Amino acid sequence: MNRICICGGGSLGHVTAGYIAAKKGVAVDILTRNPGKWSHRLTINTPDGKDFTACISRISDNAAIASDADIVLLCLPGYAIKDELLRIAPHIKPGTFVGSIFSSTGFFFEAIEILPADVPLWGFQRVPFIARTQEYGHSANILGYKPTYNIAAVRCSDEERENFRRTVEYLFDAPTRMLNSHYEASFTNSNPILHPSRLYSLFADWNENVFYDHQFLFYEEWNDAASQLLIELDKEFFGILAKLPVASDYLPTILDYYESHDAQSLTRKICSIEGFKGIKTPMIESDKGWQPDLSSRYFREDFLCGLRYIYETAHKLGIATPTIDRVYNWGCELARKGRG
Repeated sequence: MNRICICGGGSLGHVTAGYIAAKKGVAVDILTRNPGKWSHRLTINTPDGKDFTACISRISDNAAIASDADIVLLCLPGYAIKDELLRIAPHIKPGTFVGSIFSSTGFFFEAIEILPADVPLWGFQRVPFIARTQEYGHSANILGYKPTYNIAAVRCSDEERENFRRTVEYLFDAPTRMLNSHYEASFTNSNPILHPSRLYSLFADWNENVFYDHQFLFYEEWNDAASQLLIELDKEFFGILAKLPVASDYLPTILDYYESHDAQSLTRKICSIEGFKGIKTPMIESDKGWQPDLSSRYFREDFLCGLRYIYETAHKLGIATPTIDRVYNWGCELARKGRG
């Protein structure tokens, strides 16, 4: 694996490109719609103060840059994945491992439809870094590392999967486990049901004529209605997993994950989490007050990309999911309004 192409210029694209280029000596290219804003010298700041500077090989907005890559990695929000796959598809050579830095926004489902069968697909279950861009195209911050990684890979032999697992482990410097199927990377009960639960509890009865007197804290003001809805969504979600080729213990339930036993204890737990403090609900202020920001990623990504594939899989399998259906259809209607 001598050349890697990173697609996307967000914070994860910055730190992933910088980390691999600086620490592994692999040629790293950037496919971005803003190549003129990038420098070939990229500085990455780390939590322990051991900053480093990477040399980026090529930077372009031409998808042909991916044509000689051994690995292509999409570092993009869910709503941009399909278009990017369509853009790079004519240029990908057979055997190139095309993947996503985060798989629960539909990467595998879109890639299986778009890319040829001789292109292996892979993806992380969770992002490998907590990252923030400092100066676009020039510097970024790694705020945290994950101690271990879970990835999925399909359209390759068992030997190729194991070799690729070792490659990811080497590139990202952390123990890496290969999941049983792409469903285990694609389906999670984190953001795709966590965010919709809270948004629905806040705005289920909202319309354009309703204004609020303040911007809600997303987690610190979490309530029992959101918790009960989250528990119900999680129960239906696990009903879907029971019909899929996934390990029975690959994911904890919401109550187990948050060490809770009912809606009230779940509310207390979520409200108390230090890392959640200060996070605000996506809202827009006007002279009349506050309204939900329908263009935010909480709507565009978690409904149209995250919950969407859970909803569609349930319907393909003929599984009744009335709560998922209600929340998904509500959220999609608002998210589409946000897209204009």
